[in-house]
Amino acid sequence: MGFGDLKSPAGLQVLNDYLADKSYIKGYVPSQADVAVFEAVSSPPPADLCHALRWYNHIKSYEKEKASLPGVKKALGKYGPADVEDTTGSGATDSKDDDDIDLFGSDDEEESEEAKRLREERLAQYESKKAKKPALVAKSSILLDVKPWDDETDMAKLEERVRSIQADGLVWGSSKLVPVGYGIKKLQIQCVVEDDKVGTDMLEEQITAFEDYVQSMDVAAFNKI
Repeated sequence: MGFGDLKSPAGLQVLNDYLADKSYIKGYVPSQADVAVFEAVSSPPPADLCHALRWYNHIKSYEKEKASLPGVKKALGKYGPADVEDTTGSGATDSKDDDDIDLFGSDDEEESEEAKRLREERLAQYESKKAKKPALVAKSSILLDVKPWDDETDMAKLEERVRSIQADGLVWGSSKLVPVGYGIKKLQIQCVVEDDKVGTDMLEEQITAFEDYVQSMDVAAFNKI
């Protein structure tokens, strides 16, 4: 396994091809595998290697957090396409130079198992959070005009009848009486509805069913929330 020589154009091309359908070197979150390859690349790939450049810039954004990324940094020969050999010359964890000592991981088997367990726990927590995230509920604010038959209609009773309509996804709001002429007033009442559960047709059907009080109902305003 490997990417060839990551200091050469050919090696960067292998990396670019490898990342064409991947976001990270291994798995679905940034890890020490990305840190190892990132440090071996050392400088941004050219613009024509768009996948490698996209990955490089993304991993660079974790510069201050790379020590906390999951996993254990291994030799470059542990990553990449199976049919390519690493020839970069010095793996991310193979150098004996003190400046290149792996500060972020170890090849110790027990530590590797612990890192693997930790990564799996974090992935499980992430998936759990996604699953628990509530779905977005589409709602609308509706202003209704409810007109009585005449000026002798008991508007308090009319409003009482309207508010008696209850449904899952329906919340009544403020109201007021608005003069329409000849001493007649209409009831203007606000409500908030969940779009999948309550519609204006249902409201009109139920409100106009109070035919002793209601002549008609109109939608004065309709706004998505």
